Amino acid sequence: MKRLIWTKASDAERAAAVARPEQRSEKAVQDAVRAIVDDVRTRGWDGVAEQALRLDGETPGLVDVAGPAAEARRILTREQVDAIETACRNIKTFHEGSLPAEHAVETMPGLRVRKIWRPLDRVGLYIPGGKTPLFSTLLMLAIPAQAAGVGEIVVTTPPRPEGGLDPVIALAAEMCGIEAVWTVGGAQAIAALGFGAGGIPRVDKICGPGNAYVAEAKNQVAALAGGAAIDMPAGPSELMVIADDSADAAMVAADLLSQAEHDPSAQVLFVTTSPALADAVETLVPQLASGLPRRAIAEQSLAFARTIIADDLEQAVDIANRYAPEHLSLAVAEPEPLVARVRNAGAVFAGHEAAETFGDYLAGSSHVLPTDGAARAWSGISVYSFLKSISVQQVTQEASQRIAAPAAALARLEGLEAHALAADARMRKVPA
Repeated sequence: MKRLIWTKASDAERAAAVARPEQRSEKAVQDAVRAIVDDVRTRGWDGVAEQALRLDGETPGLVDVAGPAAEARRILTREQVDAIETACRNIKTFHEGSLPAEHAVETMPGLRVRKIWRPLDRVGLYIPGGKTPLFSTLLMLAIPAQAAGVGEIVVTTPPRPEGGLDPVIALAAEMCGIEAVWTVGGAQAIAALGFGAGGIPRVDKICGPGNAYVAEAKNQVAALAGGAAIDMPAGPSELMVIADDSADAAMVAADLLSQAEHDPSAQVLFVTTSPALADAVETLVPQLASGLPRRAIAEQSLAFARTIIADDLEQAVDIANRYAPEHLSLAVAEPEPLVARVRNAGAVFAGHEAAETFGDYLAGSSHVLPTDGAARAWSGISVYSFLKSISVQQVTQEASQRIAAPAAALARLEGLEAHALAADARMRKVPA
């Protein structure tokens, strides 16, 4: 892990310390994704089938989850199944408790404006898979979508290396009430969801994280005419840990590695006020990494890792707000004053016991969060991701008489005479 003393660093050094890995946005990724998206958009099913065969090793298939889910129940322990069920309950409890209430405001006597909420008709959920199928992501997407009342949920995930649907993803789908899953991954899956391809219907919105190719495909699909909306930029994982001298070095090192093992492009940053803690963490990280099953991935990710020495915790939070991490861990003795200062983060884990891993699996809020600095403007997945608000105005005849003249004046000020005439038409109505 490279180390930087923030106060002594130049502006260029500071910018480099909080920069994302270059391969997330390199031109080769953009060009490769554009070719795939254009092919699927133009040729539909033939395009997605050909791209899937080339990249996934098999053509897309709609798999009934019942069979592989039963296999999962045979191969998993009771403890493992119970853990998934616990996660389901917590996620459902949180999101059902987060549904927004409709409200109305009388902005002036007789003029009432309401906000009502409606679920999206059809959403597409992308579940990262392949060598590491992230069944937890299915829970984190499907359960809030169901709590919001989405009409139709279409799920895609890459097939296993040996082919077919991963049994644990099938089990998670079954627990969420999803009957079938499409086995197709990468940019080709995003393009199919975004524009429709054969049996894969076009969706209104695509939600879910993925690698650099998936993230780029979401951006491209959303930018094209007729393409689906997207939840947020959600690419390779990120974690920033802010720690003071009360933190446990082994906990901090383990937290950093928990994100580094996700993807070679994942990034972890460690900001501390304690040089002694920095020494201990920097010693432990490579030691712990050497024993990981995903050691090679973690070590590639650690090439982008940084240790930053801050003068104080206020400066540390300023650095976090500048970086806008997907995950922000506050491994400090008194986290609440820092929480109050956080403006840009996908999720905050406040205090020594709040492991980011808990948020990944079973705390209740979704782990699908904005990356690449998008936390400056975007929120993570919630029931709001699957709802749209609609304003409703109701006007009494008396109120219409009062507001028609100023409305017409405003319209004429903008040179919109027909707007003014529509307001004038209301003034001719005399209350009985």
